Amino acid sequence: MSDAGPRHRKPNLPQKTCLTCGRPFAWRKKWRRDWDNVKTCSDRCRTAWRRLARRD
Repeated sequence: MSDAGPRHRKPNLPQKTCLTCGRPFAWRKKWRRDWDNVKTCSDRCRTAWRRLARRD
């Protein structure tokens, strides 16, 4: 079996670190208009982050 060529890879996209879990996450097309306000990597982290903010 031979390699048919390079597989699809993400180009160099901007990254941020999730405020909840601390993992890096890359820019996604659905965030193109709101990238400056994105602070968490997923809905799960966003929900957890809101719960933590509400407790304080």
